[in-house]
Amino acid sequence: MTAGDSLATVQRSMGDPSLVHPLWPPLTQGCPSTSTAELAYPVEVDYAYDQADPGLFAPAAAAARSTGIDRWAPLLPPLGTPGLGEGHTPLVPVADGVYVKDESRNPTWSHKDRLNRCTVAAAAGVGAPGVVVASSGNHGASAAAYAARAGLRCVVLAPAALPAAADAFLHAYGAVVLPVAQEARWPLMRQIVDRLGLHPVSNLTVTHTGHPFGPEGYKTIAYEIFAEIGVPAAVFVPTGYGECLFGVWKGFTELRRLGLSATVPRMFACEPAAGGPLAAAVRQGLPAARVTCGPTDAYSIACPVGSYRGVRAVRESGGGALLVTDRQMREAREELARQGIWAELSSAASLAGLRSLPEGNAYGGPVVCVSTSSGFKDRTAGAGATASGASGASEVSGVSEVIEPTWEEAYRRLRAAGLDG
Repeated sequence: MTAGDSLATVQRSMGDPSLVHPLWPPLTQGCPSTSTAELAYPVEVDYAYDQADPGLFAPAAAAARSTGIDRWAPLLPPLGTPGLGEGHTPLVPVADGVYVKDESRNPTWSHKDRLNRCTVAAAAGVGAPGVVVASSGNHGASAAAYAARAGLRCVVLAPAALPAAADAFLHAYGAVVLPVAQEARWPLMRQIVDRLGLHPVSNLTVTHTGHPFGPEGYKTIAYEIFAEIGVPAAVFVPTGYGECLFGVWKGFTELRRLGLSATVPRMFACEPAAGGPLAAAVRQGLPAARVTCGPTDAYSIACPVGSYRGVRAVRESGGGALLVTDRQMREAREELARQGIWAELSSAASLAGLRSLPEGNAYGGPVVCVSTSSGFKDRTAGAGATASGASGASEVSGVSEVIEPTWEEAYRRLRAAGLDG
């Protein structure tokens, strides 16, 4: 499918849904009519849903599966640049009635590929020479890959203590990497946007608005889940700014709007207990909130500011905002590993959230935990036999000691591992 297949029509204010703005240019700083100095309301993309073909959700032919999320082009923003075969990630049963949507199978090993498939296409659509992103890891790598694929430049404002592996990952795609102090990243990004005309694919506002086209890519997670098991009773999502949470929820609401389902799942945001702006907003009845983040090794979702998108998904679905500790995430990651899934610590927040609920909490159907990225993305991966994270806990990173190649030494190690015959 081509960019012309998109049924996208306008950008609708989430602060006041009666207000609409033209589809172009993307309003990366939110709704100009409803946002204030203290609160930025996002906009979302609206579509000519009455023109959508319900056959779009019929079982796909095998050949169509190689096109990535382009399969869903009518219900996505215009996709005028080539993709990388993102999406179509496996839905893995890990326990009775519990499935894991393993987003580490995307081209750059995270869910961010669905978002950047849409945002980089937007950059090309407005004629920008490239994109700029402030990222601690997954987002930057994904933006760099999709920019390279589209023939655009990419600037990544990274943490000052950028791990060597992450630095190499970004440079492999030809990105310009600028490690700076965290508090300097957003002001510097604004200057890059204003002075060089690069298109921002991450947030610029006081409360999170982000790129309006980005969460549309996450809707395809819902479409894929629906194609396999229908509408689950609940979906648990690792949550930082709430873009993925919102996108998955919106995808299910569209399926209901098109008459393909009668319900939407309850959406559960799973945030680090060291922060949790979405949980704070829900608890206080606010559209968005700011918090002070304490130390946590779940750096991918450690956010001091939230977004109205995530709050809306939780409230309107009847779900909840869950806070999980690093210890709970480690236990959940170990459970995933026993099922053959190596997840980044932040990605295990979804299963940790599910496991934090009281036993016997019946949902009346299957539940899905979204695992957002690979264990390769953790900062301690490959750093040594053990590493002490931000929480002070010792974390095994999987580097093994070379042994003498004798049966006696091998048997000693195997017996210690419980393989003594």
